[in-house]
Amino acid sequence: MEETEKEIESMRAASEEVSRQFKTLIDANDLDSLKHLQLLILGRLQDSNAVLSHFNEYSEHCFAEVSSDFSRNARMLKSMKSDLDYIFQKLRSMKAKIMATYPDAFPDESTREVFDQRPDLEVPQ
Repeated sequence: MEETEKEIESMRAASEEVSRQFKTLIDANDLDSLKHLQLLILGRLQDSNAVLSHFNEYSEHCFAEVSSDFSRNARMLKSMKSDLDYIFQKLRSMKAKIMATYPDAFPDESTREVFDQRPDLEVPQ
């Protein structure tokens, strides 16, 4: 037990000696200017943190206002897409029946190619 106390005491004495010698290497004015700069940086970081916190609160508030509209509009777009898919499917079916019944109804070749698509194909997205 006595040896460990001696070791601890010798470590403490060595660290005090290193600290004292280190203090002689650095000018006190330099330390004061470093401390002042650190305080300035700390103040700026605290100001930046406050601004970012305010921005996060504002963003959260704006998102809460917009999210319900966004989800409602997304549901409406999905519904509109399914409605349009159904309409295009019906139109293709009707056009195919017209082409089968009246082959001369669409004399233009490009129009005929469009109408020759099978009615069960999905609309390109």
